[in-house]
Amino acid sequence: MSNQPQARWRKSSRSTSGGECVEVAGDLGGLVGVRDSKDASGPVLAFAPRSWTAFVAGVRTGHFAR
Repeated sequence: MSNQPQARWRKSSRSTSGGECVEVAGDLGGLVGVRDSKDASGPVLAFAPRSWTAFVAGVRTGHFAR
């Protein structure tokens, strides 16, 4: 999936000041895109909206915590 210029990327509210940031775009032709904010022209992970919602819910509830 290539970066789409019309996508509206937003930085995670949990991003650190040290540059460890991800950006999310929910307007990629029915998909949710996720990329590294330090490499805007780099690869984009694409998720079905339902999958992204389930992932975010899991993060919020600590499902992925060690």
